[in-house]
Amino acid sequence: MNAAKPSAKAPIFSRQHERLGSAFYTTVKAAEFPKHILRYRNQTAAETVGLDSLSDDDWVAHFGRFKPFEGSFDAPLALCYHGHQFGHYNPDLGDGRGFLFAQLHEFGTGRLLDLGTKGSGQTPFSRTADGRLTLKGAVREILATELLEALNVPTSRTFSVVETGEALTRNDEPSPTRSAVLVRLSHSHIRIGSFQRLAYLGKTEEIEQLLRYVASEYYPTLDSDAQLDALIPAFLTQFSDAVAKMVASWMVAGFVHGVLNTDNFNLTGESFDYGPWRFLPVMDPNFTAAYFDQQSRYAYGRQAEAALWALCRFAETLTNFEIVENLQNCLTDFYERLEGHLTNALCWRLGLAPMAGDEAREFSANFFKLAKSEATSFDEIFHHGFGGCPNAHLSDSWHALLKGRKPRQDIADSYFDGPASASLIIDEVERIWSHIDGHDDWAPLKAKLDQIRAYGKALRI
Repeated sequence: MNAAKPSAKAPIFSRQHERLGSAFYTTVKAAEFPKHILRYRNQTAAETVGLDSLSDDDWVAHFGRFKPFEGSFDAPLALCYHGHQFGHYNPDLGDGRGFLFAQLHEFGTGRLLDLGTKGSGQTPFSRTADGRLTLKGAVREILATELLEALNVPTSRTFSVVETGEALTRNDEPSPTRSAVLVRLSHSHIRIGSFQRLAYLGKTEEIEQLLRYVASEYYPTLDSDAQLDALIPAFLTQFSDAVAKMVASWMVAGFVHGVLNTDNFNLTGESFDYGPWRFLPVMDPNFTAAYFDQQSRYAYGRQAEAALWALCRFAETLTNFEIVENLQNCLTDFYERLEGHLTNALCWRLGLAPMAGDEAREFSANFFKLAKSEATSFDEIFHHGFGGCPNAHLSDSWHALLKGRKPRQDIADSYFDGPASASLIIDEVERIWSHIDGHDDWAPLKAKLDQIRAYGKALRI
């Protein structure tokens, strides 16, 4: 944790989501926890919204006991949504262990951001669940979001983790296990499933209301007051492009989300809600993150397919306003868009100048073909080949593909002369957790976060 310091600016709070009306959420109360041990505060993220000057006591008051911020919601909002889960529609969803706690604006961009929770207690959508989060789950989300941010993936940011002193029983990890409440900073928590719920309930007017709200708050280049026959194609085109960019960045990061249900697709195209995620050890299209994904529906190599499927489900919610053919036309170039974003992300992580056209397509195809055939450590390919200067750790084939490529930056930084230290394959994640669980030793987590941030900095020089 970093010490609080005076903030240059005061936070700019909002309560925009409330203007949608209570049909879109229900007010709830946070659980009361027996303990509040601050384990993680994202001071860098806090600086972007003016919350970096909070003392640790005030931080815990807001993000452990959920004392409202003046200027935002008087009570937390549990959001309503449905969704397809592994291809099957489920109308019994909604925020079951989280809520929208506050909204505020990001300095510089003015973007409307959410402070949302995970593990904050039961809501009317909890069903038989306890509404809690394991500390291990919170630690895993810290690690995922830190590395994804370093790798330039559009992602929510883990903002706070407070250990809460409860003993939880889970069937997928040794129990009893420690508990925590997590707060994330995210660019919206409105999902494809938010629209699916309204379509399921026949709420046509509310679909239009939500669409115009999302366009107004999150898509500044769109005219949210335009006629629907103009707004819908423009919105669907921009949204599908944002999703294509997100998935392409996952692929280059070697990231497998694990649960690409429609309730886990944010309407801003920002990745969030990390459960059984994994990073690739080596290139393997069939690598699957979730042990319960028996059919590998959301395997690494099927994430683009899953994303397009989810976009089609979103388009279906708009068929009362637009003919199906027009909606389909907005999605026909999804894979072409993804291909372009994939090459851009690939060049960025490799430290190469952008490519275009046939050169870009050929390079991207050859990169993934070679990565699969040689089964080289996925992270080490990027590390040891950075800037088109492959070293002795890579094979002759990698030298042939990368050597002499135009770098996008000065690669004099000595970071890439050392070992690749920022990877997060499952053994590393489990090692970090074992130190916390067995010895309450947080030093390995801190060391890994330092490594990840150093990598992110080196990538941006």
